[in-house]
Amino acid sequence: MRSSQTVMIKGTKEGLTLHLDDHGSFYEIKRDLEEKLSAKYKFQKHDPLISVRVHTGNRLLTPEQEEEIKNLVQKKEKLVIEAFDSNVIPFEEAKRWKEESSIETIASIVRSGQVLEVKGDLLLIGDVNPGGTVKAGGNIFIIGMLKGAAHAGCNGSVESVIAASVMKASQLRIADSVALIQDDSQEATHEMECAYLSEKNEIVIDKLQVLKKVRPILNRLEGGL
Repeated sequence: MRSSQTVMIKGTKEGLTLHLDDHGSFYEIKRDLEEKLSAKYKFQKHDPLISVRVHTGNRLLTPEQEEEIKNLVQKKEKLVIEAFDSNVIPFEEAKRWKEESSIETIASIVRSGQVLEVKGDLLLIGDVNPGGTVKAGGNIFIIGMLKGAAHAGCNGSVESVIAASVMKASQLRIADSVALIQDDSQEATHEMECAYLSEKNEIVIDKLQVLKKVRPILNRLEGGL
């Protein structure tokens, strides 16, 4: 006996929600959806439009399958598909998320005129010479001297930080905030330093240990630097 639960339709204050079964075949889902819409929903010309959201659970529909569902629903002229929701993210989105959330480790010296850029976090083992630039969509950690420019949070992340064994940068940038370091005669300290955005969106340079308080999520990384 064929299951009647491949499609569940629930009414909400915003309209209707269609829940599609994770395991049923797409053919069964289309058949059940058409039957339920035909049996339960009769509209008059003066009836208002009803918004419909489709929840596919752990099923990821192809663009063609979404179009088939949309055509079935919108045969009922008063039903309009608002969105498709899924617990599964598309491959390209998953790939982009992985790139932006991963740490890329590079052993190199960034020389004058060179630009080193990564999509996620950057762990650079080496120096950034004057005139060199490093950029990251996330955080920047440098085991070496930072004498050039560094831009963390290129994608707009105001929580990103910049840390270096020796912080003598010519320019620091986090998201859209910029700090120009004009005093090139400053003495290097024997402690790693970091730069982060304050609540006033000002770049603050301090000892690395302050990250325990201002960026607690980075505590696990600090020990490795």
